[in-house]
Amino acid sequence: MSALQAEREEVRFVSGGEHCAGRLFRPAGSGRSPCVVLGTGLGCVRDQGLDRYGERFAAAGLTALAFDYRHFGDSEGEPRTLLSPRLQRQDLRAALAYARGLDSVDSGRIAIWGYSLGGAHAQAVTIGDPEIAAAIYVAPVIDSLRSLLHMGGPPHLARVMAAGIRDRIRGLRRSEPVRLAAAGPPGSGAVMCTWDAARGFEEVTEPGSSWRNDLCPRGVTEPPYRLERRARRIHRPALYCIAADDEVNPPSLGERTARGASSAELRLYPGGHLAPFQGETFERMAADQVAFLERRL
Repeated sequence: MSALQAEREEVRFVSGGEHCAGRLFRPAGSGRSPCVVLGTGLGCVRDQGLDRYGERFAAAGLTALAFDYRHFGDSEGEPRTLLSPRLQRQDLRAALAYARGLDSVDSGRIAIWGYSLGGAHAQAVTIGDPEIAAAIYVAPVIDSLRSLLHMGGPPHLARVMAAGIRDRIRGLRRSEPVRLAAAGPPGSGAVMCTWDAARGFEEVTEPGSSWRNDLCPRGVTEPPYRLERRARRIHRPALYCIAADDEVNPPSLGERTARGASSAELRLYPGGHLAPFQGETFERMAADQVAFLERRL
């Protein structure tokens, strides 16, 4: 794969009867190419860093599709900022189906890419989809309860779960949702209550972004992710990119999961939870991911 100029195209695809907004990065030239489908993290939108990876992948000769989950960014769905892992897994599967139907894409060479909570979605979808050719998990959630404990201990877990239950009840009553900040400093009551997240989101969110720093947290009442053992069922080539100073998802848990997966590779990088979109860590991670995809696709 050679360095080529990427072409961007705004696209939409249907998931659960509503439209998800996406951006397609196409490599220059003709012919069918491999494709990477990118899903972002808890409360995030695609303009907070997915575009940078999409551009790198397209420059290396791959098509890339970055999209917003329903209820977030430019995608449809009410209430806004509704957190639901179940719905977001549906959206990720719909994005894969859309990519496989593109004339310019080789449907036998599709990779899945997920960041943070999207990394948990991507692991779960990979386990159930034998047609995925390769996978990249970036600072991924492995165990959603362990992540909440990692950020703020039992009191934080209890607060977030209580808010999720209240929001679930309000949803059943069709009343105004409960809202929590997505990211904030310790003691703020945000779901991601660490300095790592608070500063990181400020740094990666550009003026004009569609990101909103709030969440309807009813999705935390869905069955939690417990992926350390389940990841052993991932038999496709997978790359785990772990941020060594991550204050949101325990790095040691990500490392252990990667070492236990039969076909996985592990890479460690300096920095916190948002480091995959910043500075030298982004440069190293993007280069490693391109090299991985060149080998595996």
